[in-house]
Amino acid sequence: MSHYKHILVAIDLSDEADEVLEKARFIAETNSAKLTMVHVVEPLSVAYGSDIPLDLTTLQDEITQQARERISQLADTVQLEKGEQHIVYGRPEREVHRIAKESDVDLVVVGSHGRHGLALILGSTSTSILHGACCDVLAVRVGKKQ
Repeated sequence: MSHYKHILVAIDLSDEADEVLEKARFIAETNSAKLTMVHVVEPLSVAYGSDIPLDLTTLQDEITQQARERISQLADTVQLEKGEQHIVYGRPEREVHRIAKESDVDLVVVGSHGRHGLALILGSTSTSILHGACCDVLAVRVGKKQ
């Protein structure tokens, strides 16, 4: 088993985010590795299409502020410094890949809801992060336990 030096945990703002973060923290502690956390805010124009003739700036700012507050709360639970908490804009898979490469990350930890059927075929964020990653990826199963 390789020893990881820098772990990037990609956090969504779901109720299971703390479970994913705790797993990443444990692996980082076990390997004496640096831990960095990222949350990617998708621009509303991407999520809802650019055909909407509305100014979504205020709503986007509110979403970003709520993300900052939630990320700060999560980071406090694992004593993660402000410099290791990142909120970025864009497509989650692209931004996670970019940060992992730029920061010399050797493990990305991401939550996975274990989708089946059509949802799996169409893809998910965790699947997108796995494909094209420059390092190991750990998908932490969250949600319903069977």
